[in-house]
Amino acid sequence: MIALRPTKGHLLVAEPSIIGDVSFNRSVVLLADHSDNGSVGFILNKILDFKLKDLIPDIKGNFKVYNGGPVEQDNLYFIHKIPDFIPESIEIANGIYWGGNFEAVIDLISKKQITDKQIKFFLGYSGWDANQLEEELNSGSWIVTMNDDQTNLIEKPYNSFWKDKMVALGGEYMLWSNSPENPSYN
Repeated sequence: MIALRPTKGHLLVAEPSIIGDVSFNRSVVLLADHSDNGSVGFILNKILDFKLKDLIPDIKGNFKVYNGGPVEQDNLYFIHKIPDFIPESIEIANGIYWGGNFEAVIDLISKKQITDKQIKFFLGYSGWDANQLEEELNSGSWIVTMNDDQTNLIEKPYNSFWKDKMVALGGEYMLWSNSPENPSYN
C-alpha cells in the first residue's frame, strides 16, 4: 500500500492502535485544510447526544450534531454540498464545502429546503500545528485515504464508518473491523 500525503479533501482514519484517546479513537476525519502552517479537519463519525435545535432553539428540524474535534468545542461548524445556496462556502474537494453564510443556512432550514443529506454540523474541529500531523503520521496514528465517498460522505452512517474503512483497507485491518472498541472487553 502506497502511503498518501495528507491533502485537503483526504480522510484521516485512526489507526487501531489509538486506544484511550477519547477524541480520536476509531475516528474518521475529513481534512478541510492542509498546508505548511497546519491542518484543520472534522471528525465525521462521533455523534453528540443533542440536535442542532438544542443549540439554536429557533431552528426546526432534527439535524444531528457531531463532535468535530477537541478544538473550539463551543463553536459550530458545518460542511455541505450545496454551495449555490450557501454563499461564502469554501470548497474542500470533490463537491464538499466548508462553512459559508450561516444566516442562509438558517433560512434554508426554516423553509425546509435543506436536509441532513446535504449538510453536517459539528461542535469544534480537529487542528494540527505546522508539522504536527506529519509527526502523528510518522508515529503511526493515522492512515491517509482518498475520499472515495465523494459527496455521499455527508450521509455515511456514522456508527459503521470507521469499521467500513478498516474493511476497505483490507489485510491486517480486516481483523480490527470486528474487534470491540475497548480491547479489554475481548
